[in-house]
Amino acid sequence: MMRPLHLVLPTLALLLSHHAMAQGSYPDRPIKMIVPLAAASAVDVAARIVTQKMADNMRQQIVILNQPGASGLIGAEAVARAEPDGYTIGGFNDSIMTMVPNLQSKMRWDILKDFEPVSLVATVEWGLVANNQASFKNAADLIAAAKATPGKIDYGSGGPGSPQHLAMAMFASAAGVSLTHVPYKGATQAATDIAAGQIPVGFQGLGTVATLVRGGRLKLIGVTTERRLSQFPDVPTVSESGLPGFFFNSWFAILAPARTPKDIVARLNAEVLKAVGDPDVRRKLEELGFAVYGSSAEELRAMTRDQLAKYERVIRETGIAKE
Repeated sequence: MMRPLHLVLPTLALLLSHHAMAQGSYPDRPIKMIVPLAAASAVDVAARIVTQKMADNMRQQIVILNQPGASGLIGAEAVARAEPDGYTIGGFNDSIMTMVPNLQSKMRWDILKDFEPVSLVATVEWGLVANNQASFKNAADLIAAAKATPGKIDYGSGGPGSPQHLAMAMFASAAGVSLTHVPYKGATQAATDIAAGQIPVGFQGLGTVATLVRGGRLKLIGVTTERRLSQFPDVPTVSESGLPGFFFNSWFAILAPARTPKDIVARLNAEVLKAVGDPDVRRKLEELGFAVYGSSAEELRAMTRDQLAKYERVIRETGIAKE
């Protein structure tokens, strides 16, 4: 479903030309992007890089507003209930879009009905991190320690239903171990406490922890990709170092409120593709552990539907309780 950037760029000129009339009137004032995640989280970092380029190209300011908490539910609802005029959009991860809805007994919004997909921007590559005092050097070490002391090892996450929570629940289920979940109000807080030695271990998007890892404040003991990453060539994959077949990543996607006019959605989509096609933007994202993509609105809609079904199955199989 997902198309690499080089396959979608040839359509960019056509899209921009076809919607020239929309360009003349939109945007004529600043655009607000609500990111229902903590500042300095992986999606927040990517959103700032991409929207700065979009703002330059559109000659209009795009203001990032972080609204973390409640696993993203509050910030996402603010986007869903906003005026559908293109001046309020959302920068979401797939936890908000497809994990949290499967973990909540009651939802105040529907990801498929209350939002207009704009584009997948990038996938977030993930890693298993530990504080410098922890004895774990790889996934096998963590599994062995967890088997020796069931339920005694804590892991931090950005909250119930966050990607950090689901990644570790999937890891523990596949490894046959028991770990104790310590939820925070955001991924950044969880990463900071792991680095400070308050929590021994956790899964994190590399965009959130790359600076901490490179600064020596946090150990990256495994990546959840199929192959080692060029940014961290000495770090083994989780699959090769303890849990064969384990892979995990997440998304950064842009959405608008339902009923946003099609020409505005198309303009935003074209501007996203133009921004992520910029070599400097692409380099910055890749250095932080993102895989850059572009998608049509319909491709993102289909991906969301498929991912909802996938995580419904995963959450049921791992036994994570609904709230």
